[in-house]
Amino acid sequence: SGSSAAAPLPDEDCMRLNPSFLGIALSSLLAIDLWASKRLGVCAGEGSAWGSARPLMKVIEVSGHGIPWLLGTIYGLCQSDSSAAREVLLNLLFALLLDLVLVAVVKGLVKRRRPTHNKMDMFVTISVDKYSFPSGHATRAALVCRFVLHHLVLAVPLRVLVVLWALIVGISRVMLGRHNVTDVLFGLLLGYMLYSVVEYCWLSPLSAPALFALW
Repeated sequence: SGSSAAAPLPDEDCMRLNPSFLGIALSSLLAIDLWASKRLGVCAGEGSAWGSARPLMKVIEVSGHGIPWLLGTIYGLCQSDSSAAREVLLNLLFALLLDLVLVAVVKGLVKRRRPTHNKMDMFVTISVDKYSFPSGHATRAALVCRFVLHHLVLAVPLRVLVVLWALIVGISRVMLGRHNVTDVLFGLLLGYMLYSVVEYCWLSPLSAPALFALW
C-alpha cells in the first residue's frame, strides 16, 4: 500500500533469544552469591538473627585490620635486637604494604559496592573502603597466615589456631554484612598467592642493604 517497512529496533530493545552460556552462568553465580551473602549476614545489625554476637565479630574485624598489623610490625622492628628477626619483620612490613596497595587498586578497578545490608560502622576506613571486592581483611588474613606458618616456629596447636583465625576473619566479613561470599573467597585466594610474591621478592641484607641500614 506504499507504506515503508518498519525501522529496525535499537539493539538494546531487541530481546536476546540466545544469550551465551557464559553470560547465563555468570548471572546465576552472581544471583547465588547475593542470596547466600544476605542469608549469611546474620550479624549485619543489632536486630539481625545473631545480632548479640556483633560485638565479638567486630573484635575479630579489628584483629584483621591493616593498621594494628602495620603498627605492631613497625614497633617490633624498632624494638628488635636480632638481625634475623629484623629481616622477618621487614619482609612482613613489605608484605602488608604490598597487600594494601594491591587491594586498593583492585577495589578501585572493580568498584563493586558493599552489600545493601551492611552497616557502615567499620574501624578506620579510607575512600576505597566503600567498595567490596575483594575483602582486604580476607586477603591480609591469608597472607599473614602463610607468612607466620613459614617463618615462625610454632607448636601444632598454635599453627592450627593461626589457620582458624584466618578462616574466622573471612567468615566474619560475610556475617557482619561487610562483604559478599565471592569477595571473601577471592580475597583469601589473593592473599595466599600474594605470599608467593613476597617470598620471590624476599628482602635481605644482600638484596636491600639500604633498608637494613635504616634498622
